[in-house]
Amino acid sequence: MKIAIVLNTSWNIYNFRLGLVRSLINEGHEIIAVAPYDDYSSKLIQIGCRYEKVTMDSRGANPIKDFGLSIELFRIYRRIKPDLILHFTIKPNIYGTLAAKMLGIPSINNVCGLGTVFLNRGIVSFIARMMYKIAFRFPAKVLFQNDQDKKLFIDEKLIAEDIAELIPGSGIDLSKFVPATLPQNKEFTFLLISRLIHDKGIVEYIEAIKILKKRGIKARFQILGAIDEEHRRGIPANIINSWIHNGLIEYLGRVPDVRNYIKNADCIVLPSYREGTPRTLLEAAGMARPIVTTNVAGCNNVVKDNYNGFLCSLKDVDDLANKLLKMYNLSIKERQTFGNNGRELVEKSYNENVVINKYQELVNYVA
Repeated sequence: MKIAIVLNTSWNIYNFRLGLVRSLINEGHEIIAVAPYDDYSSKLIQIGCRYEKVTMDSRGANPIKDFGLSIELFRIYRRIKPDLILHFTIKPNIYGTLAAKMLGIPSINNVCGLGTVFLNRGIVSFIARMMYKIAFRFPAKVLFQNDQDKKLFIDEKLIAEDIAELIPGSGIDLSKFVPATLPQNKEFTFLLISRLIHDKGIVEYIEAIKILKKRGIKARFQILGAIDEEHRRGIPANIINSWIHNGLIEYLGRVPDVRNYIKNADCIVLPSYREGTPRTLLEAAGMARPIVTTNVAGCNNVVKDNYNGFLCSLKDVDDLANKLLKMYNLSIKERQTFGNNGRELVEKSYNENVVINKYQELVNYVA
């Protein structure tokens, strides 16, 4: 079978869907990666994919550009003639599905997260909901990464319940993200891994750091992830530089492999506003690290309060600071127990093989 896999970056396919791609290739399927060109496009070719370049701006909503994306995907799909299309991320889910429908090609969609438009009510949110409602009449299946997102789509009648199913995120390779004993750091080290956009709770993290420093807490506060000024919710580089200059954070940039940074941290932090199933938290739990994150959809699927970390209230700087302090004050034995609990949780519910087996089942179902 010829299967197209469509995402907003080649990096995303290679880093988050590599196990799935390889398994489908091993099953004898021809895989065509459809994504914007980046440093990982050639890597996809090296592992056995065909590659098709598409122009896609994932940083915001522009109806004119987005309509153009639907036409571009239509032309690509018509030319490559896939038997099945796997859509991931918002724009492929909407505009790719419409293009596939026009050509009579079956598709399976994955709602990796709802994005900024679902955090607030407004005209952009209204349009997004309507586009989902139109597009999601057509896929063979739509996979959700947490029950809250699935329930929202069903309750708001954006999707028929019989095509909606749950899947445990993208899963993680548990042989790659292995448990590590907590480091013997001279200073306690908090690490946040994320793109630097507002919706990941970056500003709340900074404000919590200020509170803790005023209390005299001696700790290192790190951020690892790409600066994304072009995103409409991106944080400007000059503000990030001011945080560095004022000694609030250590900025680690963007790296191809996060494992050593997780290994050297005492606690992973993600005060996000909403997630699908956050990969960074799965990776942290896989490496037996305790976590502080928000009590919101997606995050609270990976972290159980007082079991493998602490949950804080959404956009509540004081509560975030208190939970970071609470983690700081735990004994190393207590934090290691949290980390071990997290590893047990991902072994039980988020093994990459569960996701791969589900897709293989759905591919056979559609075929």
